[in-house]
Amino acid sequence: MFTNKMALLHILPVFLTLASAIRSVLANPTNFKPISTPDDEDDTPLPVVIWHGLGDTFSADGLQSVGALVEKVNPGTLVYYVRLDESPSNDRTATFYGNVTEQIAKVCDDLAAHPILSTAPAIDAVGFSQGGQFLRGYIERCNFPPVRSLVTFGSQHNGIVDYKACSAADWLCKGAMALLHGNTWSSWVQSRLVPAQYFRDPKDLESYLEYSNFLADINNEREVKNETYAKNIAKLENFIMYIFENDTTVIPKETSWFEEVNGTEITPLRARKLYSEDWIGLRALDRKGGLHFKTTPGEHMQISDDILEDTFSEFFGPLKKTASKDDKGSEEL
Repeated sequence: MFTNKMALLHILPVFLTLASAIRSVLANPTNFKPISTPDDEDDTPLPVVIWHGLGDTFSADGLQSVGALVEKVNPGTLVYYVRLDESPSNDRTATFYGNVTEQIAKVCDDLAAHPILSTAPAIDAVGFSQGGQFLRGYIERCNFPPVRSLVTFGSQHNGIVDYKACSAADWLCKGAMALLHGNTWSSWVQSRLVPAQYFRDPKDLESYLEYSNFLADINNEREVKNETYAKNIAKLENFIMYIFENDTTVIPKETSWFEEVNGTEITPLRARKLYSEDWIGLRALDRKGGLHFKTTPGEHMQISDDILEDTFSEFFGPLKKTASKDDKGSEEL
């Protein structure tokens, strides 16, 4: 009995000190400071993943120069170029021919298996033209490693009714466009022709909703919604969508802002059910200041280094960096 009392006397000061500390925190909660973690203090830029557009390849000089700008703005950035084949020629072919659902699944697997990307707390991503909606598909469907900020340039988020992307001698491209206009909704075309899988004609939504292999799904336009898609988009810190002022390649160009174009009638994103009913999380993201509508001059994929550098400076960098919530393009909606 005496021994137990002595032990109690020894630990009593500890309890008194703990009680005093708790009273102090409760009385002055602002004095409490959470323990910092290594991520809080790490100024290493997050890795950046780049997905190129139709007719391009991961090894193209233009794309590599974009990666160099990323590293210039945020030194030490690991830049990863999405590729669907290690052969640049085959990678280009895959931008015209292939099953987009399978292609995104491959990218999900590749990024999840990457020794650095898979261990990063998050990544940033930039998609050019169709690479933008494919990265959005990645975010909605797997998102590991998770994307912090997504930037898209001239992407076809609301689909296309036409695509004028072929040069006179590009027979690979011309063959793809002939198929696009010939038998868009056949199962063969929808599982093999890339642009057909984000074709969307507002005058024939019935066929689109029934047969679309890709876009109708990631835009959650069918009756049964995938809640994970909306949750994953809403988790983004920023989604920056650039439209090209003079874009005549992507038709309609307003697709880059999720606008609905039906003849001469244009419906802004915020006036659409996709937004008001928050089918893919854009309204939730917008309400926290993370949805950005931006314009850049010029034709499709004519982007100045200044625009790229400003974007990478504002939205990319270390994990704890906070981007400006000023949306310079939103007044147009």
